[in-house]
Amino acid sequence: MKEIVKSVHIILKEENELNELEQQLVTAAKEATFRSYAPYSKFCVGAAVLLENGEVITGNNQENCAYPSGLCAERTTLFYANSKYPDVPVRMLCIAARDTKGEFTNSPISPCGACRQVMLETEHRFGKPIKIMLYGTDGTYFVDSASDLLPVAFDSNSLL
Repeated sequence: MKEIVKSVHIILKEENELNELEQQLVTAAKEATFRSYAPYSKFCVGAAVLLENGEVITGNNQENCAYPSGLCAERTTLFYANSKYPDVPVRMLCIAARDTKGEFTNSPISPCGACRQVMLETEHRFGKPIKIMLYGTDGTYFVDSASDLLPVAFDSNSLL
């Protein structure tokens, strides 16, 4: 028997520790939550990506009464960024969430498995890690790469 241990390096920054670029992405992700369409879950999620060319692209969750037909903020944002700038790598992605009363989550939220898979594919597509920021009012988590969020991933090497 062999044991494999994988760990994730996470940095927690308070709001006053964020640099100007990080603050800009948090603000963009938070603002994107207000354009969310979440009448069923009442959970409004926004995402902002910083591309290598300096562009910031935002997106949000879009629900549908047939639940599988909706789409998370992270995937909406990454797909939009990749369709608008197909040859430009994603440098950083920030995620924020709030309720319909406007209260942002205290703890940082983490992307679902499907979003993690798309984030990982985006990293592989460009051969560069995406720095992940998970916003909460109590602090923001920083993860070095989307692959850190999905350490045992399905990727192109898994295909026959």
